[in-house]
Amino acid sequence: MMHRLPARWRSLAAEVFRFLMVGGLGYIVDVGLSNLLVYGFGPFGIPALMSDSPLKAKIISTIASVVVAWLGNRLWTYSDRQVGSNLRGITLFFVVNAIGMVIAVLPLGVTWYLLGLRDPISYNISTNVIGIGLAMVFRFYAYRTWVFKKHPKAETIELDIIVPPTLDSPHRDAAPEQPAPAPGRRDAR
Repeated sequence: MMHRLPARWRSLAAEVFRFLMVGGLGYIVDVGLSNLLVYGFGPFGIPALMSDSPLKAKIISTIASVVVAWLGNRLWTYSDRQVGSNLRGITLFFVVNAIGMVIAVLPLGVTWYLLGLRDPISYNISTNVIGIGLAMVFRFYAYRTWVFKKHPKAETIELDIIVPPTLDSPHRDAAPEQPAPAPGRRDAR
């Protein structure tokens, strides 16, 4: 089915697939770590380290997932694109992800503090479904538009340059070409 699509759509589909694969790994890191920090992992005796600070836990888990996302997107999803200097690329990436983190945390703040819903289901739906979903759409747009912007290839222009003969040119003794006489005219030599 993919071979029927125009090349531009196939390229976009491959980009979306790689973005989602990297994002999926980042999502596992984010969700796993945030739940571990807020609720612990009872079967293995791991206590909740931040049960009273879900926003801080979410920020920590988001930072960890951003590192995973940077490596995956830079080395795989957008490996064919130049980001300019590495400092510029990393700075843009972290600015975009800071905005994405705010987008992901807003639904959690509403659910936890305004609505008073503090159970694991409300927590996960607000931040790990709604928040991350909205942030993912923003990040995809921002990555391809600003962070890993595709730079058009420079076009080369071929010029025919006519160079007059110089003194050390092999053709310097040759007489310049004379125009052919007009038809019906005789040369007066």
